Amino acid sequence: MIKEEGSSSASSSPLQMFSLMSLSPGLGSSPYPSWLREMRSEERGLCLIHLLIACANHVASGSIENANIALEYISHLASPNGDTMQRIASYFSEALANRMLKSWPGLHKALNSTKITSITEEILVRKWFFELCPFLKLSYVITNQAILEAMEGEKVVHIVDLNCFEPVQWLSLLQALSARQEGPPHLRITGIHEQKEVLDQMALRLNEEAEKLDIPFQFNPIVDKLENLDFESLRVKTGEAVAISSVIKLHSLLATNDDILRNCNITHTLGDFLEKDANNTYGVSPSPKMVRFLNGLWGLSPKVMMVIEQESNHNGLSLMDRIMEALNFYAALFDCLESTMHRESIERQKIEKFLLGEEIKNIVACEGLDRKTRHEKLEKWIPRLELAGFGKVNLSYHVMLQGRRLLQSYNYDGYKLKEENGCLMICWQDQPLFSVSAWRFRR
Repeated sequence: MIKEEGSSSASSSPLQMFSLMSLSPGLGSSPYPSWLREMRSEERGLCLIHLLIACANHVASGSIENANIALEYISHLASPNGDTMQRIASYFSEALANRMLKSWPGLHKALNSTKITSITEEILVRKWFFELCPFLKLSYVITNQAILEAMEGEKVVHIVDLNCFEPVQWLSLLQALSARQEGPPHLRITGIHEQKEVLDQMALRLNEEAEKLDIPFQFNPIVDKLENLDFESLRVKTGEAVAISSVIKLHSLLATNDDILRNCNITHTLGDFLEKDANNTYGVSPSPKMVRFLNGLWGLSPKVMMVIEQESNHNGLSLMDRIMEALNFYAALFDCLESTMHRESIERQKIEKFLLGEEIKNIVACEGLDRKTRHEKLEKWIPRLELAGFGKVNLSYHVMLQGRRLLQSYNYDGYKLKEENGCLMICWQDQPLFSVSAWRFRR
């Protein structure tokens, strides 16, 4: 550093010193500066953000050497067991490194060949996330109340669960239906999941509860990926009142070949691409799989369809746009865990590594059909679902009340529910993280 005459080195904070550094190849070979270790938490967090953005820019431009230098500095400051920003930086730097390694497919496959999470561990991690954060609990309470209101007076109800992995939601609904004044309906739940073990557990729990409550019940398991779903296998019958539940699942159908979109003039060719260009009119990401799937759901004529999605734009073609959005979104999610659990918690570490960390890696390191984590905000889901023939249903005051009662009963400080155009936003502090919207079949 060049110091002005009469100035004192004590007047320069570590962050000010860092801001004057440039990530040049020479820095990579120099010893790690001791003053970086002296940073306060706030300074270290800003420094990590600066480094991550610099690294991402180098990765996006193909400057591997400079990206490597940035990663080296990040490694000294980040920690999967540290504060919120240190933990986030660990997973984003891993994702950026993973993206760089894909330039050498053999090396990438060799280093990732043993990173396998068992089905049992995956189920356990998702259960911990359900128990420790209110997002899924709220989604289920709101969904169940909306279904109860839509199915009032119906004698035969068929629920299609597009992401069937947590029995608590439907156990609660069974109990609510058994208390109906007119008596419970005949209930059928079709559960879709890629893992047979998950559906087997679901069937066991729900059948036991239905028998105990004396509710006529059938569970129809479908082991398949959503994109491969044969709608005939849902076995929807005439006279059934259909409800659809999609909890953090529909976005995976947005996966498409990004190179096609980059290499074509969307304004003029999207009509050929989707056989109509209405999606482009509303700025909605084109996906033939999504169009076909929503057409299939529309064909079921649902009385209500609940859609819960992350409230963030992680589906941009630009890597930098995705990273900036993801940093903001996951900083809030990691902050939720920071407020709920101590830093050494094994449950917290596994949620961050095997759930949130894998999402970050998919957003940052993957492209094309491999990039399944394509979250989009409600402002894009609304025109997409309207174009598919669905009409938005305003969630009732009672639905909102049920959600707020849950937050109060569990004493979830910092979490909020906000109404927005008839939909609900689940927020951490004032930042919306998940949207809940209700839809119905419209001719």
